[in-house]
Amino acid sequence: MRLSTRNQLDGTVVSVTRGEAMAVVRVRLTGGDEITSSITREAADDLDLAEGTAVKVLIKATEVTLGIE
Repeated sequence: MRLSTRNQLDGTVVSVTRGEAMAVVRVRLTGGDEITSSITREAADDLDLAEGTAVKVLIKATEVTLGIE
């Protein structure tokens, strides 16, 4: 798979919680951190997402917000 998205993180699905229209997918990244994504239930089903599935997390740069403490 070749994509223009530069923010690509490898991980493994920890859990998939399917609702009526949406699914919440928790992914453990290679470094041990976890990230959560909300996608359509149809997309989760099409991708056959389940615990243990290897995935690539793609983060669009314009969707990232930074903050300081």
